[in-house]
Amino acid sequence: MESHIHNVAVVDIGKTNAKVVVYDLDRQCEVAAQTTPNRVSNDGAYPHFDTDGLWDFVLTSLAELSRDHPVDAISVTTHGASITLVEGDDLALPVMDYEFPLDPRTLADYRAIRPDFAESQSPALPGGLNVGAQLFYLERHFPQEFAASGILTYPQFWAWKLCGVEACEVTQLGAHTDLWCPSERRFSSLVDGQGWGEKFAPLRSAFDRLGDLKSEIRAAMPGQDPIPVFCGIHDSNASLLPHLVGRQGAFTVVSTGTWAIVFAVGGRAMELDETRDTLANVDAFARPVPSARFMAGREFAAMAGDAPGEADHASAEAVIAKGIMALPSFARGTGPFAEREGEWTVDPEDLSQAERTAAASLATALTTSVCLELVGAEGPIIVEGPFGRNAVYCDALAELSGRSVEAKTGLSGTSAGAALLARGQNAPPPSGAAVPAAAEASARPPIRGLAAYADTWRRRVAERGQAEMPEPSRGASG
Repeated sequence: MESHIHNVAVVDIGKTNAKVVVYDLDRQCEVAAQTTPNRVSNDGAYPHFDTDGLWDFVLTSLAELSRDHPVDAISVTTHGASITLVEGDDLALPVMDYEFPLDPRTLADYRAIRPDFAESQSPALPGGLNVGAQLFYLERHFPQEFAASGILTYPQFWAWKLCGVEACEVTQLGAHTDLWCPSERRFSSLVDGQGWGEKFAPLRSAFDRLGDLKSEIRAAMPGQDPIPVFCGIHDSNASLLPHLVGRQGAFTVVSTGTWAIVFAVGGRAMELDETRDTLANVDAFARPVPSARFMAGREFAAMAGDAPGEADHASAEAVIAKGIMALPSFARGTGPFAEREGEWTVDPEDLSQAERTAAASLATALTTSVCLELVGAEGPIIVEGPFGRNAVYCDALAELSGRSVEAKTGLSGTSAGAALLARGQNAPPPSGAAVPAAAEASARPPIRGLAAYADTWRRRVAERGQAEMPEPSRGASG
């Protein structure tokens, strides 16, 4: 345990935005942050992330933030579905944007060799959302560069940039990549079959201290003591980690942002359905966790429009009374309704902004409730990230599930988990900082008519080209 570590600089590369956050482990809060958009460049053979721009942002942020908040350690967390090929001290090829639609021939050939769901617990996903498909594409189209390169998982690429030590890590390998067998804690048959195994950097624990910050980066920051760099973790698993070490029994974490990832810890045994975007993620201790996902942030933005504002109960009840519904999926190809095309029961341009935001909040809560059922989730629900600030979403989710919902409303739930890596696997759990949404909402009455509205929403979704809905838990009031 790194007992002297208090302030951890977390490099957090999200799909939409990148952040550098200084997280105080003693006070369990973010004390400073800088953020920038995560831009995609289209000036090459395929769309790719602007890693040079991100690196400049990381270096500048570390130097500036450390002037007022001394940094004792650095940790890294990133979005999933990305991987890096490196040669020497740089990238061998740009880091592909996972939304790039691979050419049909390559994708079909890849689907013919990818592991069965029973082995990988990873569903077949569009574009490059299965990292194995990205590697297959790059090997086929850039054989010379691929042959000469080594492979680093994405958080560990940034850790390598910071400290010079190469590594791979299981939370990233276990995030629907097709590269990992969660039940046996090994690389999948795809890796063996393609002869990729020797290309991967050594497997390290997310908690491992890889090395010290490079001297040229350290020189731009106050002080002279070495700054350790920790291995790093997949972002949704970072949100999960504080609860894994601080709770007992069954519980559910909903990590929100561009994606909502539902982690069911200790829930009912369920057979996962690859056609509904359920999967096994792998936690920081290398254990499989039943999970479901959909692009909640993308869906919400498409439904709510450019200026969503705050959702409130009055607007939600007005939407329910008028039967106004947004039906999934506005981000097709992922989630429990991947094949449905999003639609409204009315023209959304005729709605007030408050009504549109409320309808979007209800629809997102309803899709989340379906995800809960698909993975057998039980126990209290913890909502991490931006949707924790949406009272209609949290209250509706509590009523629909019949369970308490706790909102974690900090800048990012990922920061706390990534920072916690610096305390080691055997560190004492953080004291609870979750704010129970149900307690906050105790002065507010239930959302009137929600149960009947939910039944109608589910029926309409089921009637229009989607697989049968799971039976809902009965907790909503009518």
